[in-house]
Amino acid sequence: MTSDSGDRPLGVLAFGDSITNGGGELQWGVALQSWALWVARGLGLPFTGYAVDGAGARHVVEWQIPAFASLTAYPWARYELGCLYIGVNDVRSPDWDVGAFVRDYAPALEFLRTRCARTLTLTAPLDLGRPRAGARVRALNAAIEDAAQDVGALVVDLRSLRSRNLVMADHVHPTALGQVAIAERALATLERDGLPTAILPSSLISYETTRWGRMRGDLTYAYRRAKYERQRVTASAVPRLRSLRAGERRAAR
Repeated sequence: MTSDSGDRPLGVLAFGDSITNGGGELQWGVALQSWALWVARGLGLPFTGYAVDGAGARHVVEWQIPAFASLTAYPWARYELGCLYIGVNDVRSPDWDVGAFVRDYAPALEFLRTRCARTLTLTAPLDLGRPRAGARVRALNAAIEDAAQDVGALVVDLRSLRSRNLVMADHVHPTALGQVAIAERALATLERDGLPTAILPSSLISYETTRWGRMRGDLTYAYRRAKYERQRVTASAVPRLRSLRAGERRAAR
């Protein structure tokens, strides 16, 4: 079975987690779409995505790539661009291990390299999560860059990505405009590598803010930020409370 497009690459192939899967609430009427989909639109290419919410690097290797291999109508086709953005869930996990991450991440990049004319991956923002992942993110980004260098993949630097307009109150997920901003950083990286942008995603959206709308957005953000903080404090307090009660029981014996 061969591609109906002959030897021409099919477009953009993407793996990842919820950030690459996209979907969510509107921001000023702008739909929250995957950064990788915006990249495909910016390049004028068709898009194929297998990203899954909550995924880590192992999920890409054990589920997403096999799903692609079994479900694609053109199993031998090549793609113009392969995208992989993964690691945000891995680095925030209690059992984070950079070595285990690399053992899954490197084969995923290698798979894309064998199927795509270009491979593109992304680092994670240093301001990731609450509490901040901190030094873990620096280790994650170093591993991503090393693995990318090994296979000749392009790297989009998201270390500085932050601000309420671009990142949600959980300090993890991009907003609708954040997805567009990530896509345009990716397109700039691709253009420097010789793949021209057909149209900027920001020119494909239109929105208008109002004073009341901004105030409502500020209040919503503050409420959600407080909710995340309350959940974080509660989650950190439960183990301490259990430990304290266990100590009291031992002392009472």
